[in-house]
Order: sequence, then C-alpha cells, then structure tokens
Amino acid sequence: MQIYKLLSALLDYPDQDLLAHLPELQGFIEQSTEIDQAECAALNGFLTHLQSRSLTELQTDYVQTFDMTAEHSLHLTHHLFGDDKNRGPALIDLGELYKDYGVEVVSNELPDYLPLILEFAAYLDDNEATVFLSDAKKVLAILTDNLQKASSPYAALLSIIDNRATLTKLAA
Repeated sequence: MQIYKLLSALLDYPDQDLLAHLPELQGFIEQSTEIDQAECAALNGFLTHLQSRSLTELQTDYVQTFDMTAEHSLHLTHHLFGDDKNRGPALIDLGELYKDYGVEVVSNELPDYLPLILEFAAYLDDNEATVFLSDAKKVLAILTDNLQKASSPYAALLSIIDNRATLTKLAA
C-alpha cells in the first residue's frame, strides 16, 4: 500500500529531496483512492507544515522531537523494553521476519525504526499490513498520545498509522 511508503518518507529525517518532492506527494494524496478524507486532511496539514518551515528548522524540530525525547522514539521496541536485554531478541525476530519475506534492509537503522516498518508494511497486501501493524498497536497508541501531548505536527501521521493498525476494520 502506497500510503505506508508516503508515511515512511514523511516520518524519516527531513532532507532537501523530501522538500523537492512535496508537490508530487500532494498530488498522490489528492488522487489516491486508499486515503480517506480525514487522512487526506491530516496529510495535507502536515505538508503545509513542511512547506512553512526551512529545512534547518525541520531538521532541528525532528531531532528535538524524536532523538532528544525518549517518549517520542521512532524505535518501537524502545517503548516496550527500553535498554533492557530483551530488546535484542525482539529486534532479531523483526529482522528475521523481513528476511522471511525476502526483504533486505539496506539502511543503518534498527529493524524497529518506524519508517522502516512502514516500508515493509507497504510491501504487504492490505490485510497483512493491518495485521502486521496491529502487533505494534499498543506502542503506536502510546507514541501518538505522547506526540499529541507535545503538540507535535507528527502526531497526525502517527494517528493515521494507529487507526490503520486496527484489526476490527478487517472484520467490518
């Protein structure tokens, strides 16, 4: 699902390439049939935020939000284990899952980095992606809540992911 690729790009460290492609991202959002009206509004609001800030401001905000505030970490197992020794096996299991699907991770990030998880979810069909993300539902809800309390513009993106990680949608 392409929305997960979009969310992955928007949640990754902002760079000039992202800013250069904002018009294309806007076009994708407007034309996509897989994005509902509420998600479209949230995504457009986030793109407006990106357009209103300089790259340096965006990068500073990103580091302050995700790297300097543990409660906002995009490394999902951090929210479950912190620096506990049990985090290692969880990371290994996630890396093995990627390999089982034939996905090779070519970044320096740990396998629990949310943009990487979203890239993997984009590789799956809709139901598989929902089931996969539902495993992280509790962490996604906590992260969304933490970002909302901080009035972070990234909260809107996490809310979309959290809502899509709901298994009850599959039953409907």
